[in-house]
Amino acid sequence: MLEEFLWVEKYRPKNLQDVILPEDTKQIFQQFVDQGNIPNLLLTGSAGVGKTTVAKAMLEMMGADYIVVNGSLSGNIDTLRTDIMNFATTVSFSEGRKYVILDEADYLNPQSTQPALRNFMEEYSKNCGFILTGNFKNKIIPPLQSRCSVIDFTFPKKDAPKLAGAFFKRTCEILDKEQVPYDKNVVGEVLQKHYPDWRRVLNELQKYAATGKIDTGILANATEESFSTLIKYLKEKNFTGMRKWVGQNVDSDPTSLMRKLYDNATEKVSPQSVPQLVLHIADYQYKAAFVGDQEVNLVAFLTQVMADCEFK
Repeated sequence: MLEEFLWVEKYRPKNLQDVILPEDTKQIFQQFVDQGNIPNLLLTGSAGVGKTTVAKAMLEMMGADYIVVNGSLSGNIDTLRTDIMNFATTVSFSEGRKYVILDEADYLNPQSTQPALRNFMEEYSKNCGFILTGNFKNKIIPPLQSRCSVIDFTFPKKDAPKLAGAFFKRTCEILDKEQVPYDKNVVGEVLQKHYPDWRRVLNELQKYAATGKIDTGILANATEESFSTLIKYLKEKNFTGMRKWVGQNVDSDPTSLMRKLYDNATEKVSPQSVPQLVLHIADYQYKAAFVGDQEVNLVAFLTQVMADCEFK
């Protein structure tokens, strides 16, 4: 089964105590469980921080019946209506309300599916609660937000040492259980690179654990694999994929990436596009010294490259 293979599922916390979050945020969820009633919720925050894990943990602790519907996979109105209606109209195996966890609700069409979801929430409000998760709150229509208590998964800088330390300890425990030899410094670097995306950390470590051990060799492999992924997005002119890549690698030095593109220009870029690529690199390397937001500058650079350069 999937739960037995993927570490993110196998070691997903089953209760709030084991969830790694700032204490004040965790206390909000604990109060819902203590009261035995969860209001309609919209949980927002970056990928992999534990939104779905918290939703499941609360419902497991309450012994509530629930289903999980993925908005990016079941995003059309008919599928959503069928899944929700079939669940909401059946008899509950436990006392109390039933719940629908709607993952990645920000993928739902704001013109059609989200308004329909608002109607479902009202229609089945007597016996069914809704917990929506999403990376981008601004992609959820206001009428839907107004029907939920909105909780942002934020990670204040002051909490970073404590939270990262807790996850580092848990990650090492997982590697010990899986009997994977590891270099603690390398595990720390992977964690630092992807913090606070706990899911990404575990997925990366599990992927490289397949080589037999977690050591400095995976860092070089990860860098090359990540660069190849970016080249693929640029070649396909996939702006969404490129922007997501930048978000996941924003901690890297942008000028180092530009230098890597320069060093690989003749190998990756069509000959007629190499001069244009070099001009863009020179222009944006200069801008990188002055801009306030390096992520925006890097996305602008790569967008320019996508528009003007052809890749082999």
